[in-house]
Amino acid sequence: MLTRREFIRTTALFALVPHAFAHRRAEIWVNDVHSQLNRTRVRELLLPRTGDELVEIVRSASRKTLPISVSGCRHSMGGQQFAQDSICIDTRSLNRVTSFDRERGLIEVEAGIQWPELIRSYLNAQGDSAKQWGIAQKQTGADTFTLGGSLSSNVHGRGLTMKPLISNIDGFTLIDAEGKRIRCRRDENQELFRIAIGGYGLFGLIERVTLQLVPRQKLRRVVEIIRAQDLAKRFEERIANNFLYGDFQFSIDEKSADFLRIGVFSCYQPFASDEPVEAEKKLRNDDWLDLLRLGYTDRGKAFARYASYYLSTNGQTYWSDTNQLSAYLPDYARKLREQIGGEESSLVITEIYVPRPALAEFLTQAAELLRSNGTLVIYGTVRLIEKDNESFLPWAKESYACVIFNLLTLHTSAGIEASAKSFRGLIDLAIARGGSYYLTYHRFARREQVAACYPQFSKFLDLKSKYDPAGRFQSDWYRHYRELFAG
Repeated sequence: MLTRREFIRTTALFALVPHAFAHRRAEIWVNDVHSQLNRTRVRELLLPRTGDELVEIVRSASRKTLPISVSGCRHSMGGQQFAQDSICIDTRSLNRVTSFDRERGLIEVEAGIQWPELIRSYLNAQGDSAKQWGIAQKQTGADTFTLGGSLSSNVHGRGLTMKPLISNIDGFTLIDAEGKRIRCRRDENQELFRIAIGGYGLFGLIERVTLQLVPRQKLRRVVEIIRAQDLAKRFEERIANNFLYGDFQFSIDEKSADFLRIGVFSCYQPFASDEPVEAEKKLRNDDWLDLLRLGYTDRGKAFARYASYYLSTNGQTYWSDTNQLSAYLPDYARKLREQIGGEESSLVITEIYVPRPALAEFLTQAAELLRSNGTLVIYGTVRLIEKDNESFLPWAKESYACVIFNLLTLHTSAGIEASAKSFRGLIDLAIARGGSYYLTYHRFARREQVAACYPQFSKFLDLKSKYDPAGRFQSDWYRHYRELFAG
């Protein structure tokens, strides 16, 4: 129940919306952080600080038949967090830990909390306790993702034998299109549990998430330079030797015969708990910016410097959870233009999934495709994922190798279409091998590609209509696919 003070604050928060009917306020524009290709005008941008405010916003929007979009830290590049002329809810002020069961390792948090805040909170709560809990996985590349956004995209990390994030979710509370709270678990509102995780915010607002933690472990990094043709076998060997995490950062120098064929293979193995954790070498933000600059200007040198650094860290030790935190430069594109000039551009990501036995052949053909298209890869990596047998719209339909490409994309019609052409070509290579791709990063795929990789997509749209018949929760991503699959 709202107190009088909370009610007044909530009413004031949402009172901005009727102004859209009387007169236009200054236009409000939002965009994604990484690609900067989703500039969208929204009706209002609201920052609720309590779950009750979320409920009241939904009920008010329902009364006024206004669409709602929901955003966190705005990393998704496919338009999932914005909808033109919608009420855009920014969840980042909903960042509290609401409970921590230290016996079972269950932590409940508000959906706007970001991964670093979550990790700090449970580390502070545990102090010097002998039994320590930590996260199993988070997405790589950046830390400033909200838990609600991570759940909605069903993210994954660098685990060698892990399923996507749904495997770590004990449950969550969702606010539906009528403003009702619904608790979702594997044994409670199961269909909503399966479809909201990886449902891109279309089935309601995630208010709270209960995450299953795992015992923290000390890990030793083991680094080698290996060839892609040996990668699938080497992953198997690491798994057999109880390594928990790992990836392969491949060469990005398209002028080299080793393009996509050689890389830095870094894996992490648990070690005895009485040894100290000593990670002496770390890359600073300026180091990462310098590597990015080289990626734009001298990709052979960029890979050589990256490989040299990682080899120098062979044997360093880390905690299994905090080692997953990483540097991210949200204004990298602006800083690089200031340093090296050139047209406005950014990196656009795609993630391709291929059966592990087909990995080396896929990388060989991907190199040929990217070279022939003149597409520049600034960063790329290979990880593993286990089959997701829980979510309704699984991207991990099998136990795949995950291949991530960051493509340099000029912010012109021709530049965007050039990257889109390469993305579609990579998806075709994956489909030919029984693979798939990640929906989160872009919406360049053709209808037949989406249908081949996600044969249940039409049913996904039907369930959207079932749970939200008025279409209260919207996004430009949803509108695109609704039109693409119409009829």
